[in-house]
Amino acid sequence: MSRLHHRLFCTAVLAAWVIVPMGCASWFGRNSNDEDREHLQKLLRVPALPDLIREAAIPNGMQEIRVNGVAVVNQLPGTGGPALPSGFRERLLEEMKLNEIPEPNEFLERDSNALVQVRGLIRPGARRGDVIDLQILTPPKTEATDLHGGWLLDTRLRHQQLLQNTVRSSDVLAIGTGRMLTRADYDGTEDPTLQVTGRILSGGVVQSDRKLGLVVRPQFQHVEVSKAIAKAINSRFYFFDGSTRRGIAKATEDDFIEIDVHPRYHEREERLMTVVRALTLAAESSSTQTRLVELGKKLRTPTTAADAALQLEAIGEGAVPTLVEATKLENPELRFYAAEALAYLDRVEAIEPLIDSIRAEPAFRAPALIALQGIDQTSAVAALKGLLDEASLEARYGAMAALRDREDGRVTLRGENLQGQFRLYEIESAGPPAVIVSLIRKHEIVLMGDLTPLPHSMSMIGPDGIVIRPLEDTNTNTDSTRLRISRFRPGKPDAFAEVDANVASLIRGITEVGGVYGDAIATLRMAKEQGMLVDQLAFDPLPKSQRTYYRDGADSESEEDDESDENEEDGGDEDEDEDEDDE
Repeated sequence: MSRLHHRLFCTAVLAAWVIVPMGCASWFGRNSNDEDREHLQKLLRVPALPDLIREAAIPNGMQEIRVNGVAVVNQLPGTGGPALPSGFRERLLEEMKLNEIPEPNEFLERDSNALVQVRGLIRPGARRGDVIDLQILTPPKTEATDLHGGWLLDTRLRHQQLLQNTVRSSDVLAIGTGRMLTRADYDGTEDPTLQVTGRILSGGVVQSDRKLGLVVRPQFQHVEVSKAIAKAINSRFYFFDGSTRRGIAKATEDDFIEIDVHPRYHEREERLMTVVRALTLAAESSSTQTRLVELGKKLRTPTTAADAALQLEAIGEGAVPTLVEATKLENPELRFYAAEALAYLDRVEAIEPLIDSIRAEPAFRAPALIALQGIDQTSAVAALKGLLDEASLEARYGAMAALRDREDGRVTLRGENLQGQFRLYEIESAGPPAVIVSLIRKHEIVLMGDLTPLPHSMSMIGPDGIVIRPLEDTNTNTDSTRLRISRFRPGKPDAFAEVDANVASLIRGITEVGGVYGDAIATLRMAKEQGMLVDQLAFDPLPKSQRTYYRDGADSESEEDDESDENEEDGGDEDEDEDEDDE
């Protein structure tokens, strides 16, 4: 028996228990208990249903969960150090004992190892097997000097809370491991602390599903209300589990409805919950057409257009004509809201207005690209490829990232896997040439446009024993257009590669001598600092989310914002600074 049916049964039993004594009391001339009668009537009374679900329920589970752990980074070339006595060391020793690691104290004393703190954020609606980025920090007192190229050993990550002056830990929520990328690799080495902090891209694997839900407001808490909410949601959002149609909502209590993430809204859980709460609880009837007309009018008013589009998206296919009509309006804001809602209804009519929004308004770029990425139409791929020639670097890279995350778009990019370390993309583009490095989720370097060749006389000492020099042409005694990459490391054989003097060949050569992602990034940064890389070097120039759209003077604001994005170099790491401040 489910909890919901259990409550129905208990309510019926309570009614019988209260009614019988009341009747007997009247036979003996005693007064009935008014309080019991009022309480029973309250239990049996079904509250009147509101118009929209959001009036009756609020979302639950929409906060990110922070997970923490203590671990070891190994494979360091003598730049680690003994783990000093601290609470971190004690926690790590406990973990090592649980895993039956022999001689843990001796292991922590090696200079090839370093004790680190590991942090991560699990997004709402995450499923088992999803990956997350990890932030790596060293304790305040550490003898480690550089974590470049180190490997994070398996670590269990838990959520911790301070309850009654005691730190409580959850079960294991994620497992972390992977190759280190230090902040010094992309920020420079002027600050020594940057060499012992960094991140591991997609280094955490989520171990359990995160459930979403709706909590029914107190005045509406009733079995019938929760059932009505679940029914309304399931009539709009469902998917096929094999051959079985299954709705995404399940009423588990009189005050709680559990929500599964619909596949169309994967990684867009916040929008899913907003649309779900915009559903009406009224059954579809002749009044639906009246509602469509009213929402169509609101869609033409800037102050109400965003919410009207969400309500129309909640209606579904019946709202398509209203939304399509709105995409023809002159106001770019109204066109965007209508097109975004159409995209989540998988309509091809959304593509052109969303592309126009990406080109014209930076505030709409991030949500428009996300919406385009999920449209199950092949014409969306061609539209995204058209953005690769834009002048705006964030529009180009945003389009490339959207293509990369689509199965039918990924094959058109023809990325190259370099020695299993990272992927290299060479993208044809009429826009200004640029070298783009990813510091979020993906290990990838993207070369866009016609890059300037590297100087024939390029000579530099790179990271981790890498040396780059011009390859002398012995026949003419002059410098050729090729470079020699050497790598010297204590206790390991020397490695050499000869490559053409261009950025793509340089990156390939670094992996040929055993270099990793951090080596390639640090080499590009150093080449830029020394003037050998003349084209733009950008880190994660993706469109910023939650930008403000200014209705008055929007054009001037947009141009200024776009110009700042074009001029940004070596940026995109502000979020990590904010995370550290929060901690």
